[in-house]
Amino acid sequence: MKTLHGVQNWVGGLLLASAAGFTVASGVLSSTFDWPDILREPAPVVLASFHAGGPSLVWTWFAVAWTYALVGVPMSMMSAALGRGTDPVLRTAGAIGAASALLSLIGFLRWVFVVPALAGSWAAGDTAARPAIEAAWTARHQFGGALLGEHLGQVLAIVWSATVSVVVLRSGALPHWIGWSGLAASALYLLNQGDVLATAVPGVPVWEPAGLIGGTAWGLWVAAVGVVLIARRHSASTGSIRVAR
Repeated sequence: MKTLHGVQNWVGGLLLASAAGFTVASGVLSSTFDWPDILREPAPVVLASFHAGGPSLVWTWFAVAWTYALVGVPMSMMSAALGRGTDPVLRTAGAIGAASALLSLIGFLRWVFVVPALAGSWAAGDTAARPAIEAAWTARHQFGGALLGEHLGQVLAIVWSATVSVVVLRSGALPHWIGWSGLAASALYLLNQGDVLATAVPGVPVWEPAGLIGGTAWGLWVAAVGVVLIARRHSASTGSIRVAR
């Protein structure tokens, strides 16, 4: 039992740390780089803005990438935290969740290792060279951003949260409100795929608030799971003390 409580404490703490860290880092990014709205701007606008941001913007992206990637660890440990370490569904979901964090990490880190060189070349290039640089940026943006991070990364994260929510509802491993709210947050977050697909397939229906509302709801749900896991651990510890008395 002590082992289970220890795992719940670690997983809950990591969920909270990743949610809080990403919220702070992405908040800084939003205020300094107009993220995520700038992702849909034309290449010249993005490259000029990124180059103007300098090294501090690169480090902000570095922080955003790794604070989000941290969530992959508790995702992979959720089966153990729920006391269902041999559950094949949760173990599979854990692998899917870890994969989603890795794909999102790759998508975020392109801003650290790929975009600076393109933005620098664009800023230093003449009008004849810029169209080729803009085409290179667009190709990498669609592959690393839209495909890996925004599509595969988000969809796999949604699969993880929806699976955990269903298991919670069926098993009672956590309060049922965690399961229902997880399904609701997952559904809202999935609506953001319209915006992602529209970057490649014109005419796909897009609900503009889906990214903000869905992403925020999903992040709050992750933090709520963390709080519940820690609270259960401490409640169990308090209960043990009372029994001993």
